Amino acid sequence: MAPVSAVLALLCSLTWGTSDFLGGLLSRRLPAAAVVGASQVVGLVAMTVTLLVVAALGHPVPFDRWAEWAPYAVAAGATGSVALAAFYAGLSAGTMGVVAPIAATGAAVPVLLGVLTGDQPTTLAWAGMAIAVLGTILASGPELRGGVSARPVLLAVVAAVGFGTVLFLVARGSHVSTVATLWGMRLTSTTLYVVLALRLGTVGGTRAGDLRWLLPIGLGDLGANALFATASGLGMVSVVAVLASLYPVVTTLLARVLLHERLQRIQVVGVVVSLAGVAALSVA
Repeated sequence: MAPVSAVLALLCSLTWGTSDFLGGLLSRRLPAAAVVGASQVVGLVAMTVTLLVVAALGHPVPFDRWAEWAPYAVAAGATGSVALAAFYAGLSAGTMGVVAPIAATGAAVPVLLGVLTGDQPTTLAWAGMAIAVLGTILASGPELRGGVSARPVLLAVVAAVGFGTVLFLVARGSHVSTVATLWGMRLTSTTLYVVLALRLGTVGGTRAGDLRWLLPIGLGDLGANALFATASGLGMVSVVAVLASLYPVVTTLLARVLLHERLQRIQVVGVVVSLAGVAALSVA
């Protein structure tokens, strides 16, 4: 993989990890759907401004080729909305250092989808996916056997599948236009959450003081998607996806340092094994 692509993918992990930590933290006080919805609005505003600036610089969005990027953008927006809500809900209800690595195993999804569309993963790649699954089981075990509910683990699994699918969809749409794909993705997710909020009567659930949290969450998520889209255009999607999925390391470190979270020994083993699987995928 090109060094630039690898660096961008790792920066994506750093950005996603920080954004997810803040999102999970805010979700302990507000409903996860409210946090995701408000952060998506922030992302849509930022992406619309970016679209206008890019157009003013002489690079208009290829709306005439909408059929080539819009389906991926809409699918990514809808899938990402469900995945992000599940992830934030899981972070708010469980230990961040366990939920985040489980969600990271979604890196295997782009690899599998790549196989279905012609990619041929190496033996090491398949081994990496097996190791990641084993890590997921070990990291999930204490949650399932102990007094803690299995709900955070199940939410993390939903998030894993959703995140992996979104990575694949964004990469595909970005082959035509990164800006258009990300804008369409944010428009879709924002519309879904606004409609849901209106139906549930939860509009206005956030306060003005929450803006200092929502800005970095929304801009961070958008920035990470942009970094991933750019990186996937420079290197193999499967490798970029797993490097971008190393964000649990950042989330876990922030949780340890700022929240003083402690993991049980079996959970530590699970986290390490899970991340080892992701690392194996990244070099496959």
